[in-house]
Parts: sequence; C-alpha cells; structure tokens
Amino acid sequence: MAPFQFIDRPSPFNAKKGKTLPIFAVTPAHIETGTIDPIALDWARKAGFKAESGALLMIPTGDGHLGGALFGLGRNPSDAPFLTGKLARTLPAGDWHIETAPLTANRLALGYGLGSYRFERYKAASAEAPTLLIPADADAADIRRQLAGVFLARDLINTPTNDMGPDALEEAVRALGEHYKAKVSVIAGDDLLKENFPLIHTVGRASAEAPRLIELTWGRKGHRRVTLVGKGVCFDTGGLDIKPAASMLLMKKDMGGAANVLGLALMIMDAKLKVELRVLLPVVENAISANAFRPGDIYRSRKGLTVQIDNTDAEGRLILADALALADEEESDLLVDMATLTGAARVALGPDLPPFFTDDEDLAHDLSEASLTVDDPIWRMPLHMGYDKDVSARIADLTNAPAGGMAGAITAALFLKRFVTRNRHWVHFDIYGWAQAERPHSPVGGEAQAIRALYHHLRKIAG
Repeated sequence: MAPFQFIDRPSPFNAKKGKTLPIFAVTPAHIETGTIDPIALDWARKAGFKAESGALLMIPTGDGHLGGALFGLGRNPSDAPFLTGKLARTLPAGDWHIETAPLTANRLALGYGLGSYRFERYKAASAEAPTLLIPADADAADIRRQLAGVFLARDLINTPTNDMGPDALEEAVRALGEHYKAKVSVIAGDDLLKENFPLIHTVGRASAEAPRLIELTWGRKGHRRVTLVGKGVCFDTGGLDIKPAASMLLMKKDMGGAANVLGLALMIMDAKLKVELRVLLPVVENAISANAFRPGDIYRSRKGLTVQIDNTDAEGRLILADALALADEEESDLLVDMATLTGAARVALGPDLPPFFTDDEDLAHDLSEASLTVDDPIWRMPLHMGYDKDVSARIADLTNAPAGGMAGAITAALFLKRFVTRNRHWVHFDIYGWAQAERPHSPVGGEAQAIRALYHHLRKIAG
C-alpha cells in the first residue's frame, strides 16, 4: 500500500470561465413566480420540477445535448447551508458553474467542495467527477484551505489501523510538518518513562507498535500561543475490559481527536496565522497482551496524581492526562483538546453535535458564535463541580472510570480538568469523528468536527 498522502487530491473546482454549463439553484418560489431563466423555467414547468431540497433536473439544448441543470434548494435554503455538496455526487462529469443561487458564494463553493470528498485508497478510482467554477466573489484560497484540513481529518480516520497505526500516524505528522516547515519531535517506547509520560506508556505498551508522544511546533515566538492536544488511539480493543465485537468495528476512528487537531493545524499553518502553534498527540494502540495494564492497577501520572484503573476501556483520558499536564507546564492563549472520548456525549447530543466544556465564559461565547457563523455545530456542556467527587478514588487520587454510569461526558471532562491548573483558556471537545449517514456535504465515514469553528475563531483573534 502506498504511503499516506495528505495533499495529493484532484481539485473539485475549475477555472474555465465561459466554458462551463449553468446550474440554476432555485427555490419553489422561483418556479412559482417565474423569476429564473425563461428556458430553464419552461423546462422546469414541463417536467413538473418543484425545486424540492436536493432535487436535480437536467436541461437539454434544442439539439438534444446537455445544456445545464436545475437544482432545488427547498423553501428554506438556510436549513441546509451545504446542500450544494450533493451536486458534487449527482452531476454528470463536466465543468459547471452556478448561475443563480440565494446562497453566499463561500457557502455555495465550500458546500460543493465538502460534498466532493471521496475515499478511494482501497478501490479502483470512480468515474470522472464534475467540477465547479468558484464564484468570483468567493475566497477561493480559504475554501481550498478549509477543504484540505477537513479532508486530512477524514482521510486519517477512514484509513484502517493496519495502514494507520502509531508508526503511520507519526509519518503523516512528519509529512505535514515537512510541507509547512514545522518542527516535529517524538518520544517513543520506554523513553516515555524516562521523560515522565507514564500513562501514555501504560496504555500503549501492549501493542506491537510503540506508544509515543508526537509534538509539532510552528510559528514565531511572541505571537499568541495556541496549543492543540489530540487523542491518538489508533485502535481500541478496550484492553482487558475488552469491547464486544460490534463495538470494535469503528475503533479505527478512536484517533479522531488527533486527526481533527491535525486538520486544524493544517488550516492554521496554511493561512500563516500569527500564532505560535504547538500540537501534542499522545499516540497508542490499546491492545491486549501479557503486559497489558489491568483493572485495579494504580499508576502515577506526569502531574504526580495517581490514577486507579477501574476500566481499561477508559484509556483515552489517561493518555490525554499526560499530554495536558505537559501542555499546562506553560501558559497558552488558547489550549484545546479534542478526543473521541465518551459514548455518553453521543447519548446526550447524538453523533453530529459535539459537546465542548470550558470554564472560560468569553471563550464559550466566542466559540458558540463562530459555530453559528460557519455552520459547524457544537454545544456547550457544563463542567459541573458537583460531580467532581465522582472522579475521586478510595486508594488513589483519581479513578479513570467513575461508578454509576451517570454524566459520563461531564466526569470525563472533570478528570481532564484535574490536569489543567495553570491555563485559564482551556476547552475540551468530546467529538464523534464519524458521519453515520450520508449528508449533502459528506459521505458515511470519518468526519471533521468543530475545527472550522475553531479556525474561524483563531482567524478572528490572530489575523
């Protein structure tokens, strides 16, 4: 299998001004009032086209050739801001432009680009795809940048663990660092113990591929300091508290936090934002072997807090604890961690709405505002200190799996909070990293979540 490629992908866009077929993106009101191109309107009415959301109708020329297309936006286009992504999978091959649309140019083009994603590393290439002319008033460079970040996250998650284990994930980080002239360093294997990262070592020591802490740094000192921490469990068997087979099927995505952090890092570096960027990725495989960590074991963390292992399947918070402790040894203007951490978050909000946790009220407001601005849904949940007692253990400082099964996403966030004592501007995202059903802007599979909102926020504060 060829090495992982994060940058080599055909563009969903074209630059053929005047040589493209028109798409009339319309609502039912356009058909009812007749406020579109007369030829397109006549064909729509003859064909009974109602402009329902996502409906597509080809328009022939007088001599029977393809002359264009009608695309339905439904009565409330704002309900599906990236509906144009469906065009990337339903239009016939060719070069197209959108003639009319009650959408902003950036939404129109970004939606199309997001919907153009294909993961074909293990299949014969599909038929030639259509391309779209980016509207002249769209920010083409930034659209391409966001797509590159999203597609990187999707590709990393979609790649199975036999080709995306700890070694391969490190290679992908090194390739990204080389492309943007960032510095990458790695602490691996027993060196983790020498450098005081005992929890990362504990979780990953049973794997055939060594556990590691990957660090990527970029930018100029003196700029705003941004630290990103991403959970990188390349596969999670559950350890000795083994998962049932059905629960293991998607566990290649348990490095979705690391994948999303890298997608965000790509956007930051490509935009040359004035930040001092630090990316920390604890990367392991939670495997089963004679030396696997056990329920009931107690380990001392980098911060000095002891942790009792009450479930080996609650491993993500362990590796994040050591990485966050390192991050917290210096102050950042923004400290973000992202992890596919708890099923409780999915029970609370479903797969498409990742919760975030922070004590910083201004940051919470700004992130929520950014989410709405760029249609990248997130939802704040509370760091309710009334549950903090549940994170304590009888004979250790902390338990990694509080008893009772209640408020699991909150107690996981409170566990992580114990390792962030210096940084006031910290936010934890509990993402799913997977699209369970096809949507206009994404197929089933690995998904980027919250990183466009974070990128928008960083652009606003860093320039």
